[in-house]
Amino acid sequence: MLIARLRNTTLGLAVAILGVLTIAGCGLVSSSGTFHEAKLPDGKTPLAGAQITVTSKNFTESILLGKIAATYLAAAGADVSDLTNAPGSASSRQAMLNGSADLAWEYTGTAWVTYLHETDVIADPTELWQKVHDVELAENHLVWLPPANFNDTYAFAMSSATAQRLGITRMSQIAQLPVSERTFCVNEEFFSRPDGFLPMLKTYDMPYNTPDGVPSGNVTQMDSGVVYTSTAKSSPCNFGMVYTTDGRIKNLDLTVLEDDEHFFLPYSGTVVVREDVLDAHPEIAQLMATVSERLTDDLLQELNGRVDIDGQDPSDVAYDWLVSEGLIT
Repeated sequence: MLIARLRNTTLGLAVAILGVLTIAGCGLVSSSGTFHEAKLPDGKTPLAGAQITVTSKNFTESILLGKIAATYLAAAGADVSDLTNAPGSASSRQAMLNGSADLAWEYTGTAWVTYLHETDVIADPTELWQKVHDVELAENHLVWLPPANFNDTYAFAMSSATAQRLGITRMSQIAQLPVSERTFCVNEEFFSRPDGFLPMLKTYDMPYNTPDGVPSGNVTQMDSGVVYTSTAKSSPCNFGMVYTTDGRIKNLDLTVLEDDEHFFLPYSGTVVVREDVLDAHPEIAQLMATVSERLTDDLLQELNGRVDIDGQDPSDVAYDWLVSEGLIT
C-alpha cells in the first residue's frame, strides 16, 4: 500500500488553504467513484431515514475503509453521501470538525500526535484509545468508537531468506548481530522525525553512528516504495521500515519483526462519528462494531494489496469483502 498518511508532519499552508476552500466553497468531492448498492441479509433497515456523510483521506487504506463504511451503512438503510478520497491531508479532518462529514476512519496515533500534539509514547493501545476518546469527545464532540483489531503502525521487516539466515524474530535481537549485519533502509521522514529512527536505535541499544551501534554507512535513506523492494532483495539492507498493514508485506513475502520494547506508538484503526449523529442514530455503533471486529493486520494487508498491487477499485474490494463476510447481499 502506498501510504501517504500524515503522522506528525506540519501541514503546509497551501494544503490547508486548499482544504478549507474545498470544504467551504465547493464541498468535498470523491475522485474514486461511488460505492455499490446492497442490502443486509435479513432485509432490515435499522438506519432508515438517517443521512450520513462518510469521508476519508486520500490514501488506499483510508479510502477502502471509507468505502466499507459507506456500503454497509447504506445497506442498513441510511442515505449515504460518499466523500471518501478527500483532497489534501487536512480536508477529511476539517470536514468532521465543521460538520461537513459525519463519519470517518481514523488512527489513534494520528490523533495523539498530529491532532492533539502530544509527545508521550503510550504503548498500550487501549490506554491510548481511551485518552484520545476522552479528549475528542470533550473538545470536539467526536466519538471514537472501540477500535478495530488492526494497527497500522511503523515496523521493521526483513526478507524471508534473511529471516531464515539470521534466525531472529524480535527487534531487540538485532543488537546481538554483528555490526555488519545491522543494515537499515528508511525513508527520509522517518529518519529525521523526533520519534523515529534515531531514538528507536537508542531504545534498542544500538546508538547511531557509533562503532558498536549502527554506523552511518549502514543506513540508506530512500523513497518509501523502494524500501520495500530493497528489503525484499536484502540489498542494501537487511531491515526495512514498513507499515504493518501494507499489502506489499504479503506480496513480497516479508517478515515483520516484533517491536518487543514497544517503541512504536499504536495506530489502531477506529471509526469516528460526530456525537449528535450517533445520538440520533445509535445503531451506527453496533453496525460498525460488526465490521471492526473482523479487521486485522493480515486482512488489511490482503485488501490493500488488491488495490495497490492487483489494481482493483476500492469500491469493488469493499463490496466483495462485505459479501464474503455475509454482511450484505
